[in-house]
Amino acid sequence: MELPVGWVWAQLGDLGAYINGRGFKKSEWADEGLPIIRIQNLTGSGSSFNHFDGELEEKHIVNDGDLLVAWAATLGTSIWRGPRAAVNQHIFKVIPYIDKKFLHYLIDYKIRELTAASHGSGMVHVTRTRFDRIQVALPSLAEQRRIVESLEDHLSRLAAAAEEVNRAAKRSSHLWSAVLNSVAQGAVGGVLAATQSMSVSDVAEVSGGIQKQQKRRPVDNAYPFLRVANVGRGFLDLGEIHRIELFRDELEKHRLREGDLLVVEGNGSPDQIGRAATWKGEIADVVHQNHLIRVRPGPRLNPRYLELIWNAPVVTNQLREVARSTSGLYTLSTSKVKSVRIPVPRIADQMRLVEAAETWETHVIRAKETLQVAAQKGASLRQALLNRAFAGALVPQDPTDEPASALLARIQAERAGQPKAKRPRRAPTAPRKAKAPAAAPAKPDPAPAPGPTPAPTHAVQQEFEL
Repeated sequence: MELPVGWVWAQLGDLGAYINGRGFKKSEWADEGLPIIRIQNLTGSGSSFNHFDGELEEKHIVNDGDLLVAWAATLGTSIWRGPRAAVNQHIFKVIPYIDKKFLHYLIDYKIRELTAASHGSGMVHVTRTRFDRIQVALPSLAEQRRIVESLEDHLSRLAAAAEEVNRAAKRSSHLWSAVLNSVAQGAVGGVLAATQSMSVSDVAEVSGGIQKQQKRRPVDNAYPFLRVANVGRGFLDLGEIHRIELFRDELEKHRLREGDLLVVEGNGSPDQIGRAATWKGEIADVVHQNHLIRVRPGPRLNPRYLELIWNAPVVTNQLREVARSTSGLYTLSTSKVKSVRIPVPRIADQMRLVEAAETWETHVIRAKETLQVAAQKGASLRQALLNRAFAGALVPQDPTDEPASALLARIQAERAGQPKAKRPRRAPTAPRKAKAPAAAPAKPDPAPAPGPTPAPTHAVQQEFEL
């Protein structure tokens, strides 16, 4: 890339001080004190906070408006909007040497490079050395501010459009739920059908699956094996199929048939309890695990009709109620599933209701596909804006601006003048005493041995604790 006039190449490490957070032990957590900012609090995957009420160094304290960078697990940047807090390990508190918002957007833009540079087992993280060496194009301070102003104007409109797309996607999902309820109530798309409430055990055969055990490690008689992860609400995900060892006549007993409904027995989320999808015979000789319950419709049930009403809110609400336990957990069993009551119209009416519902389904699918394309275009447009911003093409350069080279030189001079933090010395190890030979003749006392030489401080490599 050819740099615009007044720009200069720099490295992320030149543009700010990145202070790693403190590692807090569980024994240090408290009910009161400063909230501890963890990665899940920045990504939205967790809203609850642990607290710390002890003494903290100022470098580990975050205030409203501070820039944070998560460098492990989920890489990303955040501007902290909240009360005074403590920053956990795996998060950098950033003291920017350039415009803070510009640095925030710049690091976000370089996330792909950071991810490519990341390594580690168990959790993704990027080393400090690689982070510091990420190369970036740096404009003048004045142009940084112009870029931020223009970016935020464009990005705010993109965010508003994305929110509208999200709202429309939710409405389409609510529409499909309403259609499913209408099927269960016997009235959809002009089709009216009288229904009779019946227990599942009256119209279907219910059975459990096979428990995965060490003895069932696939060896000589392995067959495809469906798990909870394969069953969505109204669809199957067959991208990853495990195999399991079967014995004697187990295949005949547990083999799935086309039209069988697979019901999820338990899940951490009550909203996902009892979600179900129909097996359509995509793979031969398939069995299923014990955390899936098989509902095999009898002659009074159309398999597609059963799947539609099973995933309707009026039935899923009932499933949640029967799944609730006194301990607060939610789990289904074959006996609970047998007791569930479902609406059963005549077979001919079931087929008419299915046909009407599938007409609506076509419209809903088209709407969701259109919204997905819109969301992808929004993401592409956002990336294109960032590309232009950090290539110097979003706003014009001003020849009267102080060149970025002067800014970078000033930063480097100020950093060079700061006292370097002392690295900890390793404590010298006491010399081991040599044992004298048992029958050795007496000798004059030797000269005292020199003391151990301390390890040079430059031999200690700085690392981040994980």
